[in-house]
Amino acid sequence: MSNIIFNPVAPKKSANLSINADLLQQAKQLNINLSQTLEQHLAEIVRQAQRNRWLAENKGALDEYNRRIESRGTFSDGLRRF
Repeated sequence: MSNIIFNPVAPKKSANLSINADLLQQAKQLNINLSQTLEQHLAEIVRQAQRNRWLAENKGALDEYNRRIESRGTFSDGLRRF
């Protein structure tokens, strides 16, 4: 899973969107930068989707690792003082 989901200095690209007219009017009245807001929220949604996909793709390995730790413990179990 990549930590970098997009290049923040990549050139901007125009996109046509349909937005609820009332919501758009309120955003304009509040001087909300639509491009910046969409980019920030879309980045978070993409990050979450990538995380979910990685977890799904690696579920078997994670489950096996957890089973092994549950049955055998970790290498440092005898060294910990807590």
